[in-house]
Amino acid sequence: MLKPEIEDGQASLADPQFRADVLAGLERRPRAIPARWFYDRRGSELFEAITDLPEYYPTRTETAMLGTACPQVAEIAGPGRAVVEFGSGSSVKTPLLLSTVRPSAYVPIDISGDFLRESSRVLSAAFPELLVLPFEADFLRPLALPQTIAATPKLGFFPGSTIGNMIPLMAVDLLRAMRASLGEGAMLLIGMDRIKDEGTLVAAYDDAAGVTAAFNRNLLERINRELDGTIPIDAFAHEARWNDDRARIEMHLVATRDVSFAVDGRPFSVGAGESIHTENSHKYGSRDARILLRSGGWTPIREWTDPDSLFGLYLAEAQAERPAP
Repeated sequence: MLKPEIEDGQASLADPQFRADVLAGLERRPRAIPARWFYDRRGSELFEAITDLPEYYPTRTETAMLGTACPQVAEIAGPGRAVVEFGSGSSVKTPLLLSTVRPSAYVPIDISGDFLRESSRVLSAAFPELLVLPFEADFLRPLALPQTIAATPKLGFFPGSTIGNMIPLMAVDLLRAMRASLGEGAMLLIGMDRIKDEGTLVAAYDDAAGVTAAFNRNLLERINRELDGTIPIDAFAHEARWNDDRARIEMHLVATRDVSFAVDGRPFSVGAGESIHTENSHKYGSRDARILLRSGGWTPIREWTDPDSLFGLYLAEAQAERPAP
């Protein structure tokens, strides 16, 4: 992925998949851009700020749960595995896992390269005896992990309910890609946010301080910077919606007036009240989560939740291919 230090007028240097997704998303009706493009350096920093907000319960809830779950994961998984974290971010939760499972290596994977390298340096300093192998990549596809750990059994780590950002079809594809990347004998520790009252959910994605709004609008700033965009940022308002039929929070950028702009030399118009759909955050009940895991090639073997059942944490193992029960 191209780093965000791209100057205006250098759209030809931008990530070609970013360009393709943005152009296709703006032409589509309804308009939608994949959420993974939030995470340039600024987007990653804003998301870390979101996780500290009082309204945003998932991070603190899951972190508290990991304190209980990680020793049990260590007992089940055994020592010497390579921990592979998908979408590592700043790796705030990772020390809780690394300090208990006694891994042979740690492979953080993230699409934001600068952020990945910084967080990897922090982890290396905290665990000086641990082999840390940062891997800049889009983990939505099967990956050829570093040859150094090819023969080592893996423990995948996917906290934060990031799986909820994908529609179910893509979530299953991602779980299958993880299964292929991690290989036979692998295990996966994954977090999934649970369905709860609408007020709590909407507040978590539309905080009073406006940090999530800045995170959402940063996508437009990135488009302007990396794709020679002329989008008037102040013409779009952040909106979080609960879609009960699909059990998900949706984030939108809603035009407050009629606007016309260009991206990569192509003209676009958005009418007042129309939106660009930028993120989904699907919520899963306990049974839903287990079905999703099995559909993606994983057999759930342990489950944890908090006292208020806000969040679910699951340990699963790669299931053998079989045509029937």
